[in-house]
Parts: sequence; C-alpha cells; structure tokens
Amino acid sequence: MTVADVRRFVETLPRSYEALVGGRVKFRVGRIVYVSFSRDESVMGFAFPKEQRDWLIGGSPDKFMLPERSDLRYHWVSVRMAAIDEREMRELVLDAWRMVVPKSVAAAYIGQ
Repeated sequence: MTVADVRRFVETLPRSYEALVGGRVKFRVGRIVYVSFSRDESVMGFAFPKEQRDWLIGGSPDKFMLPERSDLRYHWVSVRMAAIDEREMRELVLDAWRMVVPKSVAAAYIGQ
C-alpha cells in the first residue's frame, strides 16, 4: 500500500482533504487529522480508540505499533504500510474517518 492508494480512497470520503505539514502527508476533516504518514511514507498513523490500542497491537505486533511518544495522549495508532492490503487499509481509514465526522455524515456515506 502507498500514500497514492490511500489518497484515492480518501477522495471518496466527504469533508476530507489532504495537507502537507512539516513534509508529512496528512488527511483531515476540518482541522482534525485522522490519517498521517511518516516522512518516508512507510508508516501510517490513524485515529483509533486509545482503549483498544493494546488489543490491536497485541494481536498483530508485526503490523501495528504505538504512535510516537508525543502522540500517546491522542486516540492514535500506527501501522506498517507494507504489512497491510487494500481491504485492510480501507477499513482502517474508514474507521478513522468515522471517528472525526458527524455521525449523520458517516451514516449517509455508509448508507450509499
């Protein structure tokens, strides 16, 4: 998976837009970042419930990892892009997007 693959999917999500911040690609809704890439684009960080992080990482430590120390306070986790396929990328990005949009927007998109 690449940033281009994620970008193609994100373009279908209402209210989403891309920003380049400090040399890093980020996808936002309003001012809230829900997906972000490492500078070398090998790792994708995404919005994810803090209370489920240990479960996700513990189940697949070869794929998932804790975010950088400065991001531990946020609802955030990271994944190695080489370890996921398109189906999993779409699921992770969609769930992250759903965390930051109004429920009515997510429901309208899912109900298409």
